[in-house]
Amino acid sequence: MDPLSAFGPGFTWGVATSAYQIEGAVSEDGRLPSIWDTFSRVPGAIDNGDTGEVACDHYHRWPEDVDLLGRLGVDAYRFSVAWPRVIPEGSGAVNPRGLAFYDRLVDALLEAGIRPFVTLYHWDLPQALQDRGGWPSRDTARRFAEYAAVVAEALGDRVTDWTTLNEPLCSSWLGHLEGRMAPGLTDLTAAVRASYHLHLGHGLAVQAIRSAARSAPSIGIVNNLSPCEPATDSDEDRAAARRLDGHVNRWWLDPIAGRGYPEDMIEVYGVDLPVREGDLETIAAPLDYHGLNYYFRQVVADDPGGPAPHARQVPVPGATTTAMGWEVHADGLEQLLMRLTGEYGVEKIFVTESGSAWHDAVGPDGAVDDPERTVHLEEHLAACARAVRRGAPLAGYFAWSLLDNFEWAYGYDKRFGLVHVDYATQARTVKASGRRYAEMIREHRGAPVA
Repeated sequence: MDPLSAFGPGFTWGVATSAYQIEGAVSEDGRLPSIWDTFSRVPGAIDNGDTGEVACDHYHRWPEDVDLLGRLGVDAYRFSVAWPRVIPEGSGAVNPRGLAFYDRLVDALLEAGIRPFVTLYHWDLPQALQDRGGWPSRDTARRFAEYAAVVAEALGDRVTDWTTLNEPLCSSWLGHLEGRMAPGLTDLTAAVRASYHLHLGHGLAVQAIRSAARSAPSIGIVNNLSPCEPATDSDEDRAAARRLDGHVNRWWLDPIAGRGYPEDMIEVYGVDLPVREGDLETIAAPLDYHGLNYYFRQVVADDPGGPAPHARQVPVPGATTTAMGWEVHADGLEQLLMRLTGEYGVEKIFVTESGSAWHDAVGPDGAVDDPERTVHLEEHLAACARAVRRGAPLAGYFAWSLLDNFEWAYGYDKRFGLVHVDYATQARTVKASGRRYAEMIREHRGAPVA
């Protein structure tokens, strides 16, 4: 059976990017530094000493990139707004030149028949707010809601699809606990408090968008989730898998679902949450969809001497791995879609990121043949189709990413794009996987519904 036939006629086909990874122009038109501008200048923090200073130069080349979206034939484009471009100090004065960039982009997308999906936070906190405490501070949640209101007021007459936060796990655990992402801290207490205030900021932003947007908004949050499986049948590994599931999945899903924070994980962390009256209700504000980012499962062994949650991921013997060292396991995407559907009762889901990095090369003819990415794409869409046939309310799929880009701590060596970017010339070349994605979109539009 053709997997594309599982997707209904209203299925949304998209691609995704984020501001700091593609825009560049970090000091132009009033933009001030973000925590990533600061972190990328820490010696040894980023592979090869790379920064997002130029990235894909999307800030100047966005018309070309909108044309690329048209060539791929996507219905929607998921991108993020750079907070330090819109409110450079994090609060206070709005930068009209920063807002104007997104205003032009939205108009161009709509003119091209492409639906804009706006993400308000993809990790680029204004450095000025970090200097005042960052996400471990409750004040940052309030400032985020103010920023959300500004953007919704400016774009909400045309944009209907909104995401508050992208992958708050990375902002909290990788940025404040493991130190592998901005702001580069290794402080469990700061990480737990950051996670809480990210959730609070999300809930406050939902309220702000609903109040400010003039078109009826569809609002969601995006979490990166992983199936967590024990490496062995031992009681220790099973308990470790349960803890890691709490760390990467339940901690992020339960509060949004109105269940509060998992008690077992509060005990593991040993950090008091800064809860005030009404907070948990705010965090559990009703949503219109849930965004799922999926890259890998985690096979887990007990690690009693390691940091919380005292569990470590172990390699899977014989597994195919990407250039990131991540196992390719498409069944995990189906598993997570069914978990959101069954355990959490989510009524509308978008796969908001799904993709893979490989060692791409431009051939003598100027083409980029990337069969591994093409297979990865096909296998993960087939997993989505299986979940839909089992009842998952999947409304769309966004491939990560439109462009090769600044891959955070990995710099520019890791390429996820459907479109190859020559960073020396900024030339864009649609890869074979991009052409295959466009083909699948065309096939679906002509396919009968199963």
